[in-house]
Amino acid sequence: MVDAPLMLGVSGLRGIVGESLTPEVTVRYAGVVGAALVERYGPAPSVAMGADGRVGWQSIAACVRAGLLGSGCSVVELGVATTPTVGVVVDQEGYDAGVVITASHNPQAWNGVKLLVSPTGAGEPVGCRAPSADDSAAIVEAFRGDGDCWRPPEETGLPWAADADAAAAHAVLFAMEDGVLVPDNGLRMVVDSVNSSGAAVAREFANVFGVELVQLHGLSSGVFPHTPEPTAENLSDAGGLCDAVPGLKADVGFAQDPDADRLAVVDETGRYIGEEYTLALCALSLLTAERDREGERVLVANLSTSRMIDDIAAAHGARVVRTPVGEANVVEAMKRLASEGCDVVVGGEGNGGVIWPDVVHVRDSVGSMALVLSLMARSGKSVSGLVAEIDGLIGGKGYTILKTKRPLTSQEDAAPAVSKIAARYGSESGAAVDTQDGVRIDWAERKAWVHVRASNTEPIMRLIAEAPGEDEARSLAEQVGSLIG
Repeated sequence: MVDAPLMLGVSGLRGIVGESLTPEVTVRYAGVVGAALVERYGPAPSVAMGADGRVGWQSIAACVRAGLLGSGCSVVELGVATTPTVGVVVDQEGYDAGVVITASHNPQAWNGVKLLVSPTGAGEPVGCRAPSADDSAAIVEAFRGDGDCWRPPEETGLPWAADADAAAAHAVLFAMEDGVLVPDNGLRMVVDSVNSSGAAVAREFANVFGVELVQLHGLSSGVFPHTPEPTAENLSDAGGLCDAVPGLKADVGFAQDPDADRLAVVDETGRYIGEEYTLALCALSLLTAERDREGERVLVANLSTSRMIDDIAAAHGARVVRTPVGEANVVEAMKRLASEGCDVVVGGEGNGGVIWPDVVHVRDSVGSMALVLSLMARSGKSVSGLVAEIDGLIGGKGYTILKTKRPLTSQEDAAPAVSKIAARYGSESGAAVDTQDGVRIDWAERKAWVHVRASNTEPIMRLIAEAPGEDEARSLAEQVGSLIG
């Protein structure tokens, strides 16, 4: 029995290459995905396949290609391409689905498979997206079952190649016609692309919009120069992004993860402002742009995302809809609200993943860069000035958000703690309990909340607490944590 984790869920498949992620596991998973796509779209569905470019991706791609072809899909090979680029290509070229060989922010030894699907009928909102939670659960169930996904030789698919290097940047260009971006604004940005798929798209983006780019780790080697998750710890080494921005007298620093669907921001002084501010800045950018739209303005965020989004929405006449954690859940709510006549401005998560529906219904670091640069250019404010503006919505102190985690043998092991916390606060005056995904307790008057849930991507339970000030946030985290045991 292999002890290495194999993660299956709404984010697809992830494992440690050669341990939990073996050729047999990868081919079988891709075959199950292919069979689901054949059932959804009919014979020979077209699937665009890209990769985040991490070392060794070609062997995983070969396994995924085999599983998809063998189950009856035709595979369009894009090579190294970001997750949002794959989504844009699926939309622009009319393919049925996309797969990305990626483990997102996980370390070098990991890899995996992420799925994107297109709408199937006239009644379904347009735009490629991650599969729904129900569809993902069906794929996991089929993978764990004994079904045979392979088709006879005459029903297998065909591979062909395509070029997608600049697709995401060009899609952002189209969205900018709605009063959002100020091109040629003379700003200088430093981008850390961790030698992965975001590097080429970042260069194209800078060329299109006349932004001066200094690129860190912009090779296509797939060798991560540091742990790839765009956190303060991983960007603060000597010569890293936090050093480079003030050293180069740049206006802003951006850090992508390997498949470039997440973005972290560093201000002009070299301060890592935190991934939670990425969605907040992008929401502020869109809410203050001259957009000619109709319908109630709505922002969509998951339950683990900072209350900054609520403060910004309230200040600009919009409202926030919360969803379970997971990109697919956010997108599903965005599409449902749009079908009801709402102006869905933006969606996303507090991990730096922003979904700008005018571009693509996938988290997109390139669109996020565009929105932050646009806000800076239109307002004339630095990143630190914009952060101060957002913090000023609760009196200038800003929030403190604390994120802790505990190991789990399985996701089901989190259930007793979730039930205990929900029961403890369910009758407390002023506390609102949300059990869509684990349990979130909100104290609206205190502008504080706690969320406890099992992770979709790692064998851990997450506890997140946020309040105006570190002392209160820490007190909430300790108080709720004591109930977990």
